[in-house]
Amino acid sequence: MAAKDFDVDSLAAYLHVSPQQVARMADRGKLPGRKVGGQWRFAEAEIHHWLEDRIGVSDEDELIQVENVLDRHRGGQEEVVSIVKMLPPQAIAVPLNARTRGSVIDEMARLAAQTGWLWDPERMAAAVREREDLHPTALDIGVALLHPRRPMPGILAEPFLALGRTYQGVPFGGARGGLTDIFFLILSTDDRGHLRTLARLSRLLSDSVSLDGLRCCTEPAETRDWIALREAELFGGS
Repeated sequence: MAAKDFDVDSLAAYLHVSPQQVARMADRGKLPGRKVGGQWRFAEAEIHHWLEDRIGVSDEDELIQVENVLDRHRGGQEEVVSIVKMLPPQAIAVPLNARTRGSVIDEMARLAAQTGWLWDPERMAAAVREREDLHPTALDIGVALLHPRRPMPGILAEPFLALGRTYQGVPFGGARGGLTDIFFLILSTDDRGHLRTLARLSRLLSDSVSLDGLRCCTEPAETRDWIALREAELFGGS
């Protein structure tokens, strides 16, 4: 078995379900896998993409379950994800001066590069554009969660977030054709860290009060303070 592959038993342990459930889901085409010598094998990267897609359509309870799955495997060495801690003030633009899908992606990459933690904004923008062409990240709530298809640790000093808000909505490829005005760029250095950040950010944004407040903030410091407040109220120390 390849180092980055799961078998049925190891994937069941990872997802905290029974091996029988994993086998049934694979047999029904609900898990990305392949049979080798008559046995199911699951590539770690494909399982992470499957989890990412699941996060995108999950409700609050399901997002908590996904976070719990990921947190159980952190070995007690990683801190709980904090959106505000990952969001430096210099990576917030209110407003974000962009009016098209392409200019949003370019401006978000440039914004992230202002921190000094993203060393190649052009390469990041190209990777994000490729990801958006494959499957748009715009949600029906007017938010897009931009990221490349795979983490890019070679051009990042550390994982972090960038946030931009346009004062007018931008057509960004959402499933229902709505406009998008809030853009997060998720800059991760590994798959699991990306999924943990995506799950926590999705939980924050599923709260309508959090979204309404973000749309009322007019300064980066005010935006960051609002996120800190909502994280404390929604998640406490978890």
